[in-house]
Amino acid sequence: MLRISKFYLIIILFLYNSQDIWSQNILDNLIIKKTLSQDWELDSIDKKGTFKLVSYRPIYVTAGRWTSKPNSKPFSENPDYSSTEIDDYNKFEAKFQISFKTKIVQSAFFGLGDIWVGYTQKAHWQVYNKKFSRAFRELNYEPEVIFNFPLKTKLFTGNIRNVGLSINHQSNGKDLPNSRSWNRIIFNIGYESDDWIVNFKPWIRLKDEDDENPEITKYIGDSEVYVGYHYLKHEFYAIATHPLTSLKRGGIQLNYVFPIKGHIRGQAQFFHGYGETLLDYNHRQTTLGIGISFANW
Repeated sequence: MLRISKFYLIIILFLYNSQDIWSQNILDNLIIKKTLSQDWELDSIDKKGTFKLVSYRPIYVTAGRWTSKPNSKPFSENPDYSSTEIDDYNKFEAKFQISFKTKIVQSAFFGLGDIWVGYTQKAHWQVYNKKFSRAFRELNYEPEVIFNFPLKTKLFTGNIRNVGLSINHQSNGKDLPNSRSWNRIIFNIGYESDDWIVNFKPWIRLKDEDDENPEITKYIGDSEVYVGYHYLKHEFYAIATHPLTSLKRGGIQLNYVFPIKGHIRGQAQFFHGYGETLLDYNHRQTTLGIGISFANW
């Protein structure tokens, strides 16, 4: 009950501050996509100061998500974190994600860099599963501290617009044997060309004294690539994770965001591979979901 209370407190705080999020340029009448400068306040014209709550990663609600193979008996290479019981999960569930960030230091490091604090929460909810008491199957919490530096380096038809790194923690808050967590230092390079944006994020996993998921980088990988394209109110973006030292495993998520009415947009999401959630880091599946998108990258 304590975890659920914390979850709803976060929702309340988010909605209380949401007026700042909805007022961004991302929600004008023609374009739903922010440039990298608008997203990270890289150019002087886009700077908005500190402690202003804005959207970070996509914010969406998916009422119907289907999976080809529910992870009914999660396991880990660490036997203490392997489930001994089978849970009767439905193939259909709800999924939603909230994500926001705020700049806490502007023009640090010789007047060049900014420091941000970000938070993302992703929920998978067995709302259609009466036998499971309609409980949340998995909640992933992801706070991070982000150091970001602006650039404008010409490359091909566009520019490298920013580089940075973040100190990232991700966990699911569960008890044994389904507890999962890891800590990373994530590097980032952002590239922009006309209607295209590419982000490359390799990371270094930090050691844990009690490793709940020893081979997580062999399944999810040690890098992420985001590729996004937008045309007016339509947006297509892909997020792929993969080990840099292997051709096996990893995962890919494909998204199409389309207009419905006003600022309400629909979203179709496809995923295949490992690591859709932290508990599913070594579980391979294919999923498809349809929902509503409120704010994108």
